[in-house]
Amino acid sequence: MAFFALFIFTLVALSSSCSYAIGPQNNKTLLSLASRIGINYGRLGNNLPSPYQSINLVKSIKAGHVKLYDADQETLMLLSQTNLYVTIMVPNNQIISIGADQAAADNWVNTNVLPHYPQTRIRFVLVGNEILSYNSDQDKQIWANLVPAMRKIVNSLRARGIHNIKVGTPLAMDVLRSSFPPSNGTFREEVAAPVMLPLLKFLNGTNSFFFLDVYPYFPWSTDPVNNHLDFALFESNSTYTDPQTGLVYTNLLDQMLDSVIFAMTKLGYPNVRLAISETGWPNSGDIDETGANIFNAATYNRNLIKKMTANPPLGTPARRGSPIPTFLFSLFNENRKPGSGTERHWGILNPDGTQIYDIDLSGTRPVSSLGSLPKPNNNVPFKGNVWCVAVEGANETELGQALDFACGRSNATCAALAPGRECYAPVSVTWHASYAFSSYWAQFRNQSSQCYFNGLARETTTNPGNEQCKFPSVTL
Repeated sequence: MAFFALFIFTLVALSSSCSYAIGPQNNKTLLSLASRIGINYGRLGNNLPSPYQSINLVKSIKAGHVKLYDADQETLMLLSQTNLYVTIMVPNNQIISIGADQAAADNWVNTNVLPHYPQTRIRFVLVGNEILSYNSDQDKQIWANLVPAMRKIVNSLRARGIHNIKVGTPLAMDVLRSSFPPSNGTFREEVAAPVMLPLLKFLNGTNSFFFLDVYPYFPWSTDPVNNHLDFALFESNSTYTDPQTGLVYTNLLDQMLDSVIFAMTKLGYPNVRLAISETGWPNSGDIDETGANIFNAATYNRNLIKKMTANPPLGTPARRGSPIPTFLFSLFNENRKPGSGTERHWGILNPDGTQIYDIDLSGTRPVSSLGSLPKPNNNVPFKGNVWCVAVEGANETELGQALDFACGRSNATCAALAPGRECYAPVSVTWHASYAFSSYWAQFRNQSSQCYFNGLARETTTNPGNEQCKFPSVTL
């Protein structure tokens, strides 16, 4: 996933074939669309299988659809030999040029669609990825060109006689200003009129989907002590009733989805269909990332599949019985993703292709038949000291560069490493880097610093210092 901006969803006391021709008569068609879960195939890792091996792994977990974050030519060629439906993506940095020039859109379609279609079953083209989560002046130029770019891609497809590829754009939950209770769902003021209104008009007019990246993990984890984990994992026996609508909710995902439905309704588009372009739960993370574990990840994804493949479809309280096409994030743990530890741990599979936990994306196996899971040990926040140290076996040249970076921001960060000072010995790159990482992290963590350093660092609860050298730590 291009990392979505953290969306604070306020909680209160919450105790196999597919067709994509979308039209008013098509509930059976849409049910077929949602009958098998899709998978996001990201490739931000240096240890991932080849595209050929990865596609075979997609088939092995019985996905019906695969979503790419680009339009990689080799992958699209390989997918022509499968029955998988395919989503491809226009990069954010091409939106302005395509939005301004039909010829640029034609060139993109000629390069990325025509060589593969229809042998490769391309069914969605997504223009950009979570572009409304970024708000620099350059980003706002992209906002302005989003819908024009989408229109020009559709024009190009139709000019070539292609009518069954839908065009959309995935947005994060931070597109909302207000979200709780769900009936209060409202888009942010700065995007509502200039971006969301023309986007909804486009999606409605082309019978496409509002693609949403929606992660219950994040609103739950903002306050894991007072928010109910079972409600986020579809395991709760308790309910929440929206005081304005009387709609009754049994899980957090439905609340989040309906908040977007109510926001669309307030702009005059109550019937644009939802698709979930990303959702999931992290299977691991940093020490302070409560609830990121295999048990919760498997429980969330297994129950999600059960919900989204139900026949007849369940929908949400605001749209009973409406199928929702859904893509899990993600196929692999991706070790080159920056940020906190959870960013690198959303996968269903390890890089060697083995399953991190037993799962069946077709939804044909009952949850009770799937494999047992390790007991979680971090469902409550960790309390104690945490250090940031160099990973075992890290390249010394890269460690030296990271050491220079960590020591370069502030004179205080590495003062104890000077010759004759308390942490100078032992004189090794790994020792000095570990001290520098811990010192830097402790000093700048409140400014969103991560214990990552391009993959060279990790968190530990074991004190790495000694009697002479006291490593700085973060207290959780």
